[in-house]
Amino acid sequence: MVKLIALYKNPENKEEFDEHYFNTHAPITEKIPGLRKMEVTKIVGSPMGGESDYHLLCEMYYDDHESLRKAMKTDEAKASGKDLMGFAGSLVTMMIGEEVDES
Repeated sequence: MVKLIALYKNPENKEEFDEHYFNTHAPITEKIPGLRKMEVTKIVGSPMGGESDYHLLCEMYYDDHESLRKAMKTDEAKASGKDLMGFAGSLVTMMIGEEVDES
């Protein structure tokens, strides 16, 4: 599996951010063809105590790099990207990762 990972820094207004993220952005993103699973993690602190610099982590799973590449060319992915840049462009870091199976 290949993951498209979005890591979001703390927004100025977490309630406003969450409202848009969960009620507008996530439903747009979930419609992207080829997306197998989407997991969102709310960051609640750091191991050293106190608040983390980050608010959310989203992992979007695809079968392989080709599936991800094809998905990113769809109208649904373009709509998700446009929405993302509109409400969180300065807060998000995007990465691509591969799951590691060491068994």
